[in-house]
Amino acid sequence: MAKLEIKNLHVSVADKEILKGINLEINDNEIHALLGPNGNGKSTLLSTIMGQPKYIVTKGQILLDGQDVLKMSVDTRAKCGLFLALQYPPEIPGVINSDFLRSAVNSKLDKPISLYKFINELEQATKDVDLPLDMIHRYLNDGFSGGEKKRNEIIQMKLLKPHIAMLDEIDSGLDVDALQAVVKAINEVIERHGSALVVSHYARFYQMIKPTHVHVIVDGQILVSGNEEIIQKIDKEGFDWIKAEYGIDINKKELRPSSIGLCGVKESLKNVK
Repeated sequence: MAKLEIKNLHVSVADKEILKGINLEINDNEIHALLGPNGNGKSTLLSTIMGQPKYIVTKGQILLDGQDVLKMSVDTRAKCGLFLALQYPPEIPGVINSDFLRSAVNSKLDKPISLYKFINELEQATKDVDLPLDMIHRYLNDGFSGGEKKRNEIIQMKLLKPHIAMLDEIDSGLDVDALQAVVKAINEVIERHGSALVVSHYARFYQMIKPTHVHVIVDGQILVSGNEEIIQKIDKEGFDWIKAEYGIDINKKELRPSSIGLCGVKESLKNVK
């Protein structure tokens, strides 16, 4: 289990400030829902916590059990229990999915996982999210549909057993059956291993995972926090009520966040045996 603290976090991209003083605390067995219009900082926050190098922290702290996350490399953050399921998982031809997953698991262990145990866990995880077994032997996300990529991200989460799971629109691209399987997997991981910070635009998804805390981020700041009533209000009224209640104009943009980077994948595969 772990405690994540974000204190007065300011983040810039290409000299443009995106996050403007984020404060957030996530404790054991909590599910934090993060809502807000596109282009207002949700994905930036998750990517910054995980260590995306293009996001420059200009002020503030990120602490994991009191340790300075900003001084950690991406792989160290993962070993300490942070995990990010990407909104746009990259396709990596030439890298076998199962090799990547085994390497990721071994990177967190003092002693490499036995092949027998890994295969059993991998097959069970694949079954849990209803992904065809043959896809774990294909190149990583290569030729996968959007929904298959998202389910593959959840397989990674189940195998890595993170303390803080960050999920960036993991529900997009999933049909009803796949969504139910993914929600079950998410709830199991959180119940057994830690907490989650979840980004989604859909009230239905939040109804299924039942967040304990809800936050709305606008223009790089958490404007309001509360419970599921906020989700219901946004579902009915959109974000227009924010201008009326807070006098803030909402800047809506369509931004495609980049992945953490492929260099980490190449480095981790050196450990595959």
